[in-house]
Parts: sequence; structure tokens; C-alpha cells
Amino acid sequence: MADSLNGYKVAILALDGFEQAELVEPQKALKAAGAQVHVISQKPGQIQGFVHTDKGDTVKVDATFDQTSAADYDAVVLPGGVVNADAIRVDAKAQSIVKQFDQDGKPIAVICHGGWLPISAGIVSGRTLTSWPTLQDDIRNAGGTWVDEEVHRDRNLISSRKPDDLPAFNKVIIEALSERKKAA
Repeated sequence: MADSLNGYKVAILALDGFEQAELVEPQKALKAAGAQVHVISQKPGQIQGFVHTDKGDTVKVDATFDQTSAADYDAVVLPGGVVNADAIRVDAKAQSIVKQFDQDGKPIAVICHGGWLPISAGIVSGRTLTSWPTLQDDIRNAGGTWVDEEVHRDRNLISSRKPDDLPAFNKVIIEALSERKKAA
């Protein structure tokens, strides 16, 4: 599996306040599978992670939203963290990137509160996804169906609930990219 995603590029969109495990663990899993992984944010520099409510590590930003196009990547990961998710969901450039991934049918992987960005981007209507339980009303109000599952895949939209679900979440992201590679 070390090179199964060789040549594939994955964007992780995040701001300060991301849930550390929800960014770092998919990043590690995707790199181990051979993908290039870039952290994309509003500004260059570093973004601050959190472990629940405690400050965690910082992560280097590889590019900004202004420098990024969905055309440059094969998939996108949207980690949670309440502060991150609440701020990124109203960023018009982040919304535009996510909409383009959806229009192109490329995998969009969201975990925990990361589901707020697809809701604000207007891509959950008619879709089924999971999330942190407090987002279920938001998903339903946006026309989606909420399910309480470790990981759920609805076409190109992959969703998961919480850090405990990361092994299953990472596995499904890698499977989705591997399917795209086989189809290419």
C-alpha cells in the first residue's frame, strides 16, 4: 500500500482551531499510501491545532486558498475542530473550492464539525452523511439525511463522526482514491 496513491495529491483545508488528530492522522495515512498532501489555509505560515479544548501542535501551511484550485488535487479532507469549522464555513474561497470538488466528482472527506463547510457550500441537499451529533439538525435543515455511523460514503462525499472513527475514515478515503486510480 506504500505507493498505491503515488502521483495523487490531496488538499486538507483548515484554519486555526482544527482538531489535531483529524488533520494529522489522515495526513499521515495518505502520505503512507503514497499521496502528496498539502495543508491549505487562508494565510501562509502555521495554523494552531487543538486536542479538544487544549492547544496542540502547529502545522505548516503549504498554500493559501487564493493559490489553490480543485483542479490541482484529487481529493480534499476537511477536519473538524469547532473553532476551525465555524470560521472556515463562511470563507467564500473555501466554499468555492469544495463546490468545485463536488462538481468534479472528486472525494470530499469530512469529519466531526468539518461537515459545516459542505453545508455552507450548499452540497449536502439530497445526500446522506454523518458528523458530530450536534450537526445533525444543520444537515437536515440543509436538505441532507444524517446517520449515526462510524463512516458513511455517499458517492464522492465521505463523512465520519469523531477522532475515534479515524482508522475507518482513513481507510475509506484511501479506498475512494484507489478506485479513482483504477478507473483512470
